[in-house]
Amino acid sequence: MTESTRKYLNLAKDYVMITLGLFCYAFGFTAFILPEKIVIGSVTGLSSLIHFWSGLNVAATYYTINIILLVIAFRSVGKQFVLRTIMGATIATIFIGVLQPLFPTPIIEQQTFMNVILGAVLCGLGLGVVFTHGGSTGGTDIIAAMVAKYSTVSFGRTMMYCDVLIICSSWLLFHSIDKIVYGLIFMVIYSVMADRVINNTRQSVQFLIISKKWQEIADNIIAVAHRGCTILDGKGWYTKADVKIVLVMCRKHESVNIFRIIKETDREAIITQSNVNGVYGFGFDELKVRVHNKKNADNETIASDSNPG
Repeated sequence: MTESTRKYLNLAKDYVMITLGLFCYAFGFTAFILPEKIVIGSVTGLSSLIHFWSGLNVAATYYTINIILLVIAFRSVGKQFVLRTIMGATIATIFIGVLQPLFPTPIIEQQTFMNVILGAVLCGLGLGVVFTHGGSTGGTDIIAAMVAKYSTVSFGRTMMYCDVLIICSSWLLFHSIDKIVYGLIFMVIYSVMADRVINNTRQSVQFLIISKKWQEIADNIIAVAHRGCTILDGKGWYTKADVKIVLVMCRKHESVNIFRIIKETDREAIITQSNVNGVYGFGFDELKVRVHNKKNADNETIASDSNPG
């Protein structure tokens, strides 16, 4: 398989997963949250708030707000972010528009808390998948990107402020503390779920191995586990003897195989294992970044670290 073919296959896989993630998000929102008249954060929550107040279509409002925000923030967020957001917002709009009429009442009737939990899990799962594969749905992270660019307020804090403000705005319409509490519960579960999906897909482990048979261990790891090794120089301060340390990084599910190789080679080896979130490069994850024009910015932003929108 050529490099060009592999690149297009990976790109196609990303688009398929982004589409599935957006469907999961739209289903969770339209089947569990919207029928309960719960206002959540981001542009989705703002769109539902406008819908409850004026009767305007949620999907159309969601798309319109995103486009307006993108036009305002075009110079701040960059061309690639705009293109990804337009694609994500378009697909999400279609799914929300199609699914909303199918669920005039929540799937689980008279169980608001259960609907909030299920909706938050599905929405968090869906957007976790979207961000893992380099997608974007825009939302209030557009505002956060602009604020972070021109002020010292962090991206995450701006997102939280925007979401809490939108959720609390439901008081003006429903005069119900319960709905605000449900919206905040949704925000917490949704954020935790999205973070777990994003971090679990990146989660790898790092081994530091000290052994007199370091060459044999390194050769076996390369031959059997098909993972590269790095040899570090060290000194045992108790014995004052020079030692070699084998550094290995692998996926979490491969760690058992690494332990087996070490045990079969040298039972007296000293081993440390630690979890690492995000290993990028050959054999691991691709570093998906949005590179700014030098005139506009002097740093890079990892797209998959954006909060769900």
